[in-house]
Amino acid sequence: MKRNALWMVVVGLWLVMGFSQNGLAQDVASVQQEVKKLKPGLSRFLLRGYAHSGFERYEKENSFVGGSFNPIFLWQQSDRLLFEGELEVALEHGSTTIGLEYANMSYILNKRMIIRVGKFLIPFGIFAERLHPRWINRLPSNPLGFDHGEQVGPAAALGAEIRGGAPLGASKINYSIYLINGPSLNDGSENPEEAGMLHFDNYEDNNTNKAIGGRFGFLPFSSSALELGVSAQFAKVGNENTIYQDVGARLFALDLSLVKTIPSLKGIVDVKAQYSMTQVDDARYVDPENPGQTYTFKNENAAYFVRGTFKPAFVANTFIQKLEFAGRYSVLTLAEGAAWGGEKRQWAFSLNYWLDWRTVVKFSYQYTDAPGAEEAAVEHEEEGTPLGGAFLIHWSFGF
Repeated sequence: MKRNALWMVVVGLWLVMGFSQNGLAQDVASVQQEVKKLKPGLSRFLLRGYAHSGFERYEKENSFVGGSFNPIFLWQQSDRLLFEGELEVALEHGSTTIGLEYANMSYILNKRMIIRVGKFLIPFGIFAERLHPRWINRLPSNPLGFDHGEQVGPAAALGAEIRGGAPLGASKINYSIYLINGPSLNDGSENPEEAGMLHFDNYEDNNTNKAIGGRFGFLPFSSSALELGVSAQFAKVGNENTIYQDVGARLFALDLSLVKTIPSLKGIVDVKAQYSMTQVDDARYVDPENPGQTYTFKNENAAYFVRGTFKPAFVANTFIQKLEFAGRYSVLTLAEGAAWGGEKRQWAFSLNYWLDWRTVVKFSYQYTDAPGAEEAAVEHEEEGTPLGGAFLIHWSFGF
C-alpha cells in the first residue's frame, strides 16, 4: 500500500509539472508573438556632424577662433519616416552658445516626392543647404552676403516643404516647394539705422502671411556633372497692424554646380556659383539723421559668388594628391540710399591639405574692400566681414 501511494504521488507530480511546462511554453510563445507585433521595423540611428577651429589675423585684430561643434542627429523610424536635426555649440564673446540649426521630420510619399515639416535649411540657391558646413566649404570664410549680419536670402526657416526629383530622359530634374514664416521687415522703431532691412530668423511670424517659395534644378547630362538651379520666394514682410503690413518682398536666386574630372590635368575641377537678390516694396522710414522726418530708398540688395577648386587627385605623388587649390570672388551690394547701404568686394584664395576625405586644413588669404566708401566708413568697425587683408588658418573635421 505504501509503495502504491508513493507511485501515485510521483505520477501526480509528473503530470502537474508537465501541464505547468506546457502552460509556460504557451505563455512564452504568446509573449513572443506580442513582441513581434511591437517590433519597430527598420528603425536606425546615426550620429554625424563636424567641428572646426583656427586662427585669423586681420589688419586690426588677430585671434584663435572656432571651437565650434555641430552634431547632426539622423533617425530612420521606418522605411518612410525620417528625422534630422543639427545643433551648433560654439564660443561667442567669452561664453558658450547652443543653437538649433535645424530639426525636421520627413515622410516619403513615393520615390518622386518627400514632405517635411519643422525647421529646415532653405533651398534658396545652393550655399545654405549644401555648402555651408565648414568641412564642405572650401574656404575658411563664407562669401559676402551669405553670412550672418550681411545676409541676402534665407538660410533656414520654420515651415513645410515638398521636394523630390525625377529622370527626364538622359537628364534629371529636382524640385522644392515650401511654405514658411518668411522674413520680417525692420521698420526702424528700435534702431532707425536698420530700417528697411530684412531679417530671416523669423521663428515667430510677425504677421499672418506666409512666404511661398521653391527651387527648380536641372541636370542636363547623364553624368550629373552639371546642375543649374533657379529659386524664388514671395511674402508680405511688414508687421501686422502697422503701416508696413502690406509691404511685400520678392527674392530670386540663380545657381550653378559643375564637377568635372580633367584627365589631362590628372585632377578634378569643382565650380560653384550663386547669385541672390531681394526686392522690397517702397516704404518710408524715420530718417536716422533727422528723426523728425522720413525718407525712402530703392530697397534692392544683391550678392553673388563664384568659387573654383582644383584637386590633383590622380597624380602619382601621394602628398600632392591631398592638396587642393581654391579661389573665390564675391560681391555684396546693399540698397543705395539706405543708412546701411553700400558695396563690398572680396577675393579669397586657399591652399588646402586633406588629411582624409572629410578632414581638411585650410591656409587662406582674403582681401575685402568697399569701393566708393568714405574713409571714415572704411575704418568703421561694422558688423560683418572686416575690410582689408586677412590671413586665416582653419582645421575642419567632418565625422
